[in-house]
Amino acid sequence: MVTAHPLPEGFTEIEVFAIGTALLVEALLGFCLNGLTILSFRKIKELRTPSNLLVLSVALADCGICINAFIAAFSSFLRYWPYGSDGCQIHGFHGFLTALASISSSAAVAWDRYHHYCTRIRLQWSTAASMMVFAWLFAAFWAVMPLLGWGEYDYEPLRTCCTLDYSKGDRNYVTFLFALSTFNFMIPGFIMMTAYQSIHQKFRKTGHFKFNTGLPLKTLVICWGPYCLLCSYAAVENVMFIPPKYRMIPALIAKTVPTVDAFVYALGNENYRGGIWQFLTGQKIEKAEVDNKSK
Repeated sequence: MVTAHPLPEGFTEIEVFAIGTALLVEALLGFCLNGLTILSFRKIKELRTPSNLLVLSVALADCGICINAFIAAFSSFLRYWPYGSDGCQIHGFHGFLTALASISSSAAVAWDRYHHYCTRIRLQWSTAASMMVFAWLFAAFWAVMPLLGWGEYDYEPLRTCCTLDYSKGDRNYVTFLFALSTFNFMIPGFIMMTAYQSIHQKFRKTGHFKFNTGLPLKTLVICWGPYCLLCSYAAVENVMFIPPKYRMIPALIAKTVPTVDAFVYALGNENYRGGIWQFLTGQKIEKAEVDNKSK
């Protein structure tokens, strides 16, 4: 470990090392699992369906989160941010872009599953591609706003990575946070909740539960909830009284999203898992048609 730089204020040697190690493990595990999802989609013809394109969008976004975590882990081991203020802005933008794209893509998967199970409407390639493009453009719009002055990117409490600055809690921050949370957390969460509730009711009628309908929404709330709660509290009260090491915990929890998503949308999907097995071993799965619905 490089020791030329002093420890960040409020952190001990072991805490800095622990945070860097946690970020590195999260990044490696999430990147490998989602990379496997992406490669399997590319190599296995049966996996290339319109519905699985939305799963691919989730995996791509989650790989981006992992790359962001890799950079944060590296600078954590250095004890300082080595890429300057411009690098901080890029890192913050990249982190927000991939995080918001992951959430929007997860909501798109929920919407598709609702129609597949409840209305029996098959997703077309043109619709799937449009939804994927919209999810990323929508995420890019909100991620670029702090670069244009609505909201602001700054260093995390450890000062070795960058995110939305919640330390000021001024009007600029409050208005941006309100709009951001409404369009990128509450609305996607509502879509997922209503979609999976309808699917659950459908499964109860048939008596055949093909997957855990509560898991995707629980993943959203558990992984992103603490970070959203911290940012929301910063809109009404000064959060700087909270020790920096505790303010880093929500960010570490959020970085688990790529790993959890891989199990929810790919490895936890019986048919997609079969496609991954075929990619790894060359053993063709018995069922010819593979989609992202059955589990």
